[in-house]
Amino acid sequence: MSASNGLRVAVYVDDDYRPEGGEIYADRAVLLFLAGVADLSERMVLAGQLKPDHPRGYYRVPESIEFAPLPTYPNRVDPRAIPAMRRSLGSVWRALDDVDVAWLLGPHPLCLAFALVAVLRRKRVALGVRQDFPAYARSRHPGRRLVHLAADVLEGSYRLLARFCPTVVVGPELARKYRHAPRLLQISVSTVREDSLADASAARREWDGEVQLLSVGRIDTEKNSLMLADVVERLGEGWRLTVCGEGPLEGELRERLEALGVADRVELRGYLPVDDGLMDLYRQSSAFLHVSLTEGLPQVLLEAFAAGIPIVATAVGGVAEAVGDAALLIPPGDPEAAAAALRRLAEDPELRARLVERGLERIRERTLEAESRRVASFLAGAGVPGTPSSRTIC
Repeated sequence: MSASNGLRVAVYVDDDYRPEGGEIYADRAVLLFLAGVADLSERMVLAGQLKPDHPRGYYRVPESIEFAPLPTYPNRVDPRAIPAMRRSLGSVWRALDDVDVAWLLGPHPLCLAFALVAVLRRKRVALGVRQDFPAYARSRHPGRRLVHLAADVLEGSYRLLARFCPTVVVGPELARKYRHAPRLLQISVSTVREDSLADASAARREWDGEVQLLSVGRIDTEKNSLMLADVVERLGEGWRLTVCGEGPLEGELRERLEALGVADRVELRGYLPVDDGLMDLYRQSSAFLHVSLTEGLPQVLLEAFAAGIPIVATAVGGVAEAVGDAALLIPPGDPEAAAAALRRLAEDPELRARLVERGLERIRERTLEAESRRVASFLAGAGVPGTPSSRTIC
């Protein structure tokens, strides 16, 4: 598909954006994926909160995307968010002036309101779902039953809306939950470009001397970040771990590393943009370790596939079905199982080679370019009678 196909789309995703030097920066790599879709569109308008005091801004909003700022609010569970969300409706009304379809990535309360605005403006509506929201809310806010109830209500509302709207989902588990959508597209949010894939020689990479592990992700409850310290402690000498990410549990992770006596074998690098050094770090590592408690289909696994390194990952969400036999899967919350899987990799070069080869096979079909083409084509046909169903696309 090319821009000549005429896709004009407005996108909402609950991310924060920071103005800097006349440019606008996002704090999450999903912008790279949106930019891929924008390159195949006639017009893309991105609606989001513009926060001048936001501490992070790693990815520049490209010229191919027009930005529509929304009023800011603390977070979705703060009562002060309601007036700001209400004021957002006017901004969204204007953002829909010269587009044909609104693509709403949620679940989020604003997505429901924005869908209503789009219908009133006679625009087509398509939904996007990136994660199991009730599971996310429970891991992020343990013990807050009202938050859990609100998440269940929001998820139920979003699934009901999805019965009437074409829907894009990340991973096979979400595809099952949203299977009643009139048109359904299952994707991977890939930030891996075709020209960045490792070559076949990566499958025979040697593990000489100290083994260098890598873990990438937000240091937070649902990512189970504190377990990383327990895994390193069980592995013993000869293993090192680099952690790329930031989050509210960073201090607790440092304390856990010190308490277990492994702080000298773990480096916390903070956030490293995927297009500014992170892929190099993947390639320099021996293996990738993923320990999350809840996931859709994490893009970090696709990045590890592309770098040609073997993966040990928790079998949560859509991970098991998505990676198949291209990774060693372990139960969540089990540091002993993680350590055992990593030792197995160290002892079996043929296993490592098979996993790398299978991972490279999988990522070739899930590059940023390939997934962007699929999404752009899907959105261009969203809600159009007679458009072929995409239920069988994986």
